[in-house]
Amino acid sequence: MLASMAPRPLVPASLTDGPFTTDEARNAGLTAGQLRGASWRRIARATYVWKGFEDDDRLVRLRAALKRMPPGSAFSGLTAAWLHGIDVDPCDPIEALTPPDSGVTARSGIRLRRSVLYEGDVTNVRGLPATSMIRTLADVSKQMSLTEAVVIVDAALHSRRVRLEELRSWAGSDNHRQGIRKFRSVIKLAEPRAESPMESRLRMLLILAGLPRPAAQVSIYDRNGRFVGRPDLYYEKEQLGIEYDGASHRASLAEDNRRQNLLLSAGVRLVRFTGADVMQRSGTVASQVAGLLNYRQSPANGRIAKRNIRVLPANGGIR
Repeated sequence: MLASMAPRPLVPASLTDGPFTTDEARNAGLTAGQLRGASWRRIARATYVWKGFEDDDRLVRLRAALKRMPPGSAFSGLTAAWLHGIDVDPCDPIEALTPPDSGVTARSGIRLRRSVLYEGDVTNVRGLPATSMIRTLADVSKQMSLTEAVVIVDAALHSRRVRLEELRSWAGSDNHRQGIRKFRSVIKLAEPRAESPMESRLRMLLILAGLPRPAAQVSIYDRNGRFVGRPDLYYEKEQLGIEYDGASHRASLAEDNRRQNLLLSAGVRLVRFTGADVMQRSGTVASQVAGLLNYRQSPANGRIAKRNIRVLPANGGIR
């Protein structure tokens, strides 16, 4: 007697190309019991995906969230920033804007805000509606601290997803948008040459402490015109280079040391700070840099003021 064969699970083709709702599953002929089978994965409330569907899980979650959002909605904030290619977490939480008259104020797992979406504010990114790059940066600047907003805008500028002139034009054309003044402040502090989030945070740490704004990624040449290095941050007059040491520094220690020696021989002083320095010892970092720049800290407000001390010229040069 032949052993009975288990029936092949029902997998409708219409449900294999992305997330679907329980209503769509029912219309395709699936029961609630079948949805609990091994062929399907629940990814949100009343939303599933076929186990064989291969895609970035974050993108799958966003496609699922879109099915639960009111018509006319668009992903925004860090969610939109990720869709535009910025390296942030897009799903903690998922952020979206919905028209003021949508009548919906909440969806589980989605931070849904009502907002007017003007012409040009919404675009299609990776097959999903999202706020434009500039509107995204304006919203992020409104929501986040000044430093973290600058970090995001730096990343967008460095990756050439937007130009500084475009940001200035957009911010200068409308005085009525909520948060526009802060966005203008962020734009003034943004740096297209910044190459990492921690480099941006280090630069902002110094600026907010009252120190002059350092230049970013300046090419340094010795007296013979030979290129010797490009510090993350640089004070030209004092010939002080400042670098953030991340994981990549440990992987290229020998090369970094060789470059540091060349900078020193060209008359450039160089100091390095780690992520722990920037995030946990910001006051110490600012004080150390202030001392090297001949600045002093005011006991009244903690900010740093210039000392009247002559800085001796060094031998290096920049181009």
